[in-house]
Amino acid sequence: APAPCRLNSGLPMNIGVLFVPQQEAWVVERMGKFHRILEPGLNFLIPLLDRIRYVQSLKEIVINVPEQSAVTLDNVTLQIDGVLYLRVMDPYKASYGVEDPEYAVTQLAQTTMRSELGKLSLDRVFRERESLNANIVDAINQASDCWGIRCLRYEIKDIHVPPRVKESMQMQVEAERRKRATVLESEGTRESAINVAEGQKQAQILASEAEKAEQINKAAGEANAMLVKARAKAEAIQLLAAALAQQHGSAAASLSVAEQYVSAFSKLAKDSNTLLLPANTGD
Repeated sequence: APAPCRLNSGLPMNIGVLFVPQQEAWVVERMGKFHRILEPGLNFLIPLLDRIRYVQSLKEIVINVPEQSAVTLDNVTLQIDGVLYLRVMDPYKASYGVEDPEYAVTQLAQTTMRSELGKLSLDRVFRERESLNANIVDAINQASDCWGIRCLRYEIKDIHVPPRVKESMQMQVEAERRKRATVLESEGTRESAINVAEGQKQAQILASEAEKAEQINKAAGEANAMLVKARAKAEAIQLLAAALAQQHGSAAASLSVAEQYVSAFSKLAKDSNTLLLPANTGD
């Protein structure tokens, strides 16, 4: 049977002088036994004795992992497919360690995916997608080390959920959105009530401060008025005393008192018919 070969339709023939392309490794057997690995560039072999048995590509290989079904921790069946990125690190192990490295790694990726999904619930599968990819890569590398292949990364392409589960998830999302809207509305009402209460409080404080300031200003005005009246009365008394101290001052004062006395007598009979007159009215 022909030996496995990557990126080539057939194995190169040994004509003695061979040119190996870059990023390829040719595994050579001499009389049916491993002899050596040809490096890129010019190489010489012995015809008939040496035979190129495997051609390994050292480039990064992309493999589509077929869609598979897996059951989550909460017993939900999912359909998942992915993409696997590989690279041959040891051409000898990749040639003699396993019959078909790509098929082996693909099967390992599928079994590891089912195992990892069985540890997670449906909600965590969507939230922890990156950690799920990393766990699959670690598990593949541990098993494929003896095959000379290293898994660089694994990416989940699509996750297909059953229709009924999708409908329940949609209802859950809508309920969560309504809940958030209700919470936001209640928070807005609460903030509005708090703002109104704060405004009323500030208005009352400002009104009391304004009333306080008004009373202080009014008291200060009354005090200033009393001081002005007292000063005016004191000045009037001083002026009156100075006038009395002058010549004929007492006579002028007696005349003023007499005039007030007469004026008071003229008002006695206006409010009542009973009059009390002093004995010395003519004094």
